[in-house]
Amino acid sequence: MASRLADLHGPTGGVVRLERRLNWSGQASYDLANPRRLASMYETVLREAAHPEELAAWLDGPTLVRLWPGLVVPPEVRRLWEARFPELAAARRPAA
Repeated sequence: MASRLADLHGPTGGVVRLERRLNWSGQASYDLANPRRLASMYETVLREAAHPEELAAWLDGPTLVRLWPGLVVPPEVRRLWEARFPELAAARRPAA
C-alpha cells in the first residue's frame, strides 16, 4: 500500500495499457477519458498490485479520492485503504 495518497502520480489521461501481471484478462487497454474504463483500471490495480511502486505508477491520488465511492473492490481492500487514508472513508459519506 502507498504511504501517502500524494505519492500516487499515475496517468490521468490518454490510453494506457496495464502490464500483464496486473491485468491478465485480456482487457489491459484503458481509455482514461471513459469514466467506466478509468474506474475499471483503478479497481484492477487496487486488487492486483503487489508493490507500492505499482500503485504509484498507475493510480493518481486526487483521482482515487474522486472515484473511491463508486469503485467495486473487495471489502478487505476497502477497509485497509480507508483505515490508512481517512479521506477515502470521508469521500464515501454523504454530504450533510
